[in-house]
Amino acid sequence: MKILRTPDSFFKEIENYPFEPNYTIIKTHDNSELRIHHIDAGPKDGPILLAMHGQPVWSYLYTKMIPFLVDSGIRVIAPDLPGYGKSDKPASREDYSFQRQVDWMTDWLITNDFKNLTFFGQDWGGLIGLRVVANEQERFDRVAMGNTGLPYNPNAPQEVIDKVKNFRNSDIKLTPFSMMREVRKMDGQNIADDKTASSPALKFMYWQKFCWDTEDLPIGFLMSSQMDKNSTLKTLIYYLFVRIGLRKFFPFRSKIDKAYEAPFPDSSFKMGPRAMPSHVPTIPDQSLEEVRKAREVFKNWNKPFLSVFAGDDPVTNGAERDVLAMCPNAKSAPNIGGGHFFQWTRPKELSNLIVEFIKGE
Repeated sequence: MKILRTPDSFFKEIENYPFEPNYTIIKTHDNSELRIHHIDAGPKDGPILLAMHGQPVWSYLYTKMIPFLVDSGIRVIAPDLPGYGKSDKPASREDYSFQRQVDWMTDWLITNDFKNLTFFGQDWGGLIGLRVVANEQERFDRVAMGNTGLPYNPNAPQEVIDKVKNFRNSDIKLTPFSMMREVRKMDGQNIADDKTASSPALKFMYWQKFCWDTEDLPIGFLMSSQMDKNSTLKTLIYYLFVRIGLRKFFPFRSKIDKAYEAPFPDSSFKMGPRAMPSHVPTIPDQSLEEVRKAREVFKNWNKPFLSVFAGDDPVTNGAERDVLAMCPNAKSAPNIGGGHFFQWTRPKELSNLIVEFIKGE
């Protein structure tokens, strides 16, 4: 396996990321060495929160929450998934799968021998993390999750399956704007719903296709568009720079933009973020049986489980219904707003809910 490693120099200008790196070496299926990075912040004797990010971000997403959590006596462990952040980046599309990400992060967890954990996952951090929890149940005291789920849809209509596959393989060219216009139509639905006419799989496929077809996925631009308060004019001008390949020369790049592009010296480093959306099991795939087994674990889960969703995220608004059905023991927290990346937009509110959950208040 060819593995890429981002030089440390690419992270030097990132603001508000003061954390010393922690690295763990695991072995892949072909005996390659894969280095995984994580943050370890807060009191060493404090209760441990394992916070897992999704796509296309990295542990930088938790930098606004960490001060609130640490001030409350929580020790925060926040890894970068392989392909992201300061972790190594397998270079081929075939290197990535849902199962491999679960295997890699399970091996990382075991190697570090973390125990007595509270888990929090969002986006792909939930899909991967919940399966890691199911693999290593004895290491976890409680689970919290938000803006994510564990989609299981074995009975998707063949019509939906065919439409999704045909669309992914089509020659249709998407822009960030045409993609987002369709994804926003998912509002209020769960990506595991299987009603043919309105199946969210038929909207999420726009994100899947856009990510894979865009060789130099403009991650910094996409994150800035969601997290910064940019004017329409600034967004359009910046997009022109992106289109003509001069993104790095845009004179008004924000700290968010720079932070989310930092892990990727060039487009060859972006295979993980490009490939991962296509592994979301909106239609039945090779992950179906393992997802079923993990969901069975949570069907019988008797430890604390907290569902905390933004409530205004088009991609996951309907996912909480499925989470609560998957885990009958789950409690639902009030929606806190903030959109998909509410770790950044609602750091205090989300941190407070998690602290209360950990301390049983």
